[in-house]
Amino acid sequence: MTAIAIFVKTPGLSPVKTRLAATLGTERAEALYRQCAAAVAEVACDAGKHVYWAIAEPADQAAEHWPDFAHIDQGAGGLGERMHRVLSTLVEHHGAGLLLGADAPQLQPEVLRRAAAWLQRNHPASVLGPASDGGFWTFGANHVPDLSCWTRVSYSHPDTLWQFRQSIGADIECLELPILTDLDTQDDTARVAAELAQLPQRLPRQNQLLDMLVESKHA
Repeated sequence: MTAIAIFVKTPGLSPVKTRLAATLGTERAEALYRQCAAAVAEVACDAGKHVYWAIAEPADQAAEHWPDFAHIDQGAGGLGERMHRVLSTLVEHHGAGLLLGADAPQLQPEVLRRAAAWLQRNHPASVLGPASDGGFWTFGANHVPDLSCWTRVSYSHPDTLWQFRQSIGADIECLELPILTDLDTQDDTARVAAELAQLPQRLPRQNQLLDMLVESKHA
């Protein structure tokens, strides 16, 4: 059974969406971040039975801020180390795992269900969801690539996706998912809102987020 971990930082304990906050203000940026995370969680819950919050801060400080799901500690280190650690936990306990960011809320349950089913194979397989900024919004696998495959990638760069593909290797069957826009800047509010508006069906949290994004576009 493929499990899902949603990577989150806790507003008030860690900086979140600093580029968005630079134009919209910290309070509004944090509110959008929380609503994004809630929308992603709603989709993940609709798509699978085993959903976790992968929290960036110590559990004794942050767990109460992230209810409803069990928690996995991201631990120390760079993003590559933390993703490796969380995927290792999911694969160990469930056989396969999907890692989701909290800032691409315009995904659909059927896409996650297709990704989860793809990983239920008897040989190594992976899934990858490209982001429009050159990164990726999800990676999943039924095996755990070596730590070095994760740490030699430069994250938050225009060619992060390309680097990650090269590092993980092309010899594993990989399902590529639709391209989504991460919500990082004020310009992204219009793009994410458009992608949400184009969904054939939206869940309640996505509708709430869409309303917030429309308001933010004019802020």
